[in-house]
Amino acid sequence: MREFSRSLPMSLLRAREAVMRQFRPSLRDHGLTEQQWRILRALASVDTIEVTELAQLAFLLGPSLSRILRDLEARELIRRRVVLADQRRSEVSITGAGIKLIETVAPSSEAIYAVINKRYGARKLAALQQMLQALEGSLSDLPGQEDGGG
Repeated sequence: MREFSRSLPMSLLRAREAVMRQFRPSLRDHGLTEQQWRILRALASVDTIEVTELAQLAFLLGPSLSRILRDLEARELIRRRVVLADQRRSEVSITGAGIKLIETVAPSSEAIYAVINKRYGARKLAALQQMLQALEGSLSDLPGQEDGGG
C-alpha cells in the first residue's frame, strides 16, 4: 500500500484545500460558505433543476443540501417549488438577487484566479484541468464503491 501522504485522494484533497484557502475569505466577506457558493454557481448554469440533480451536480449529500437550500431560500437567493406531477420532488432556481450576488463576488473571484494563474501558470492550470477531466472520465464507468479510501 502506498504511503498515506502519496495517495491520490490525499493529493487531490491537499490541492483542493490550497485552492479553496484562496477563495474562502472572499466568500466569507460576502456571507457565503463554499457549499452555498457551489449551489449558486450551479443554479446560475441552469434555468431550473430538481433537487436530486442539484445534489449530484454540486457534489453535496441530501441532508446538507436541504439545509443549504433552506438558508438560501430564506435569503431570497433561490426559489424552490414543488413539481406538480410528483409532489415529493421539488425544483430549484436562482433568483435575481442570487444572480446579483454572483456578479458582486465575480470580480474578487476572477482576481483570485489571476493570482493562481500567475503563481502556477496558465498553461499548467489548463493542462491540470484537462488531466483531471480525463481522470474523471476514465473512472466514470467503473462500478462505484461509495466512500472507498485510498
